[in-house]
Amino acid sequence: MRGVCLCGAVEFSITGELPNFYQCHCSLCRKLSGSASDTATFLNAEQFSWVKGQTFIKSFKLPSGYRSDFCSTCGSTVPHFMENGRQYWIPAGLLEGACDAKVSAHLYVDSKASWDCISGDAQQYEQMPAMDELNKKLQTKQ
Repeated sequence: MRGVCLCGAVEFSITGELPNFYQCHCSLCRKLSGSASDTATFLNAEQFSWVKGQTFIKSFKLPSGYRSDFCSTCGSTVPHFMENGRQYWIPAGLLEGACDAKVSAHLYVDSKASWDCISGDAQQYEQMPAMDELNKKLQTKQ
């Protein structure tokens, strides 16, 4: 599977099975996505490789640790290597092609927008669960 930004300058590839997705409903992710939530997953580093465009990537980081990497040409949010030193954060909207991943978790539902209606049977977390718990949830295909 491959992922590519809006203008095509940044491209990456993924091997192996794609984990499920989460949707984060916090105010920061809403601002980043311009929508009700941001949909993403965590991918083990050995499954990820850059194809092209790393020189186009810029980063924005808040003192809290919140981070956004983006294409400096088109502004698309792009993957970044996580602080845990073993995974990449992957924005789902860049992925091309069909996959069997689904949304299996909703994060920060206690701060979702008043107009946001969460549907489906994915587990809802009021805040951010422990990373190990979230990783396990995303890796479990049902």
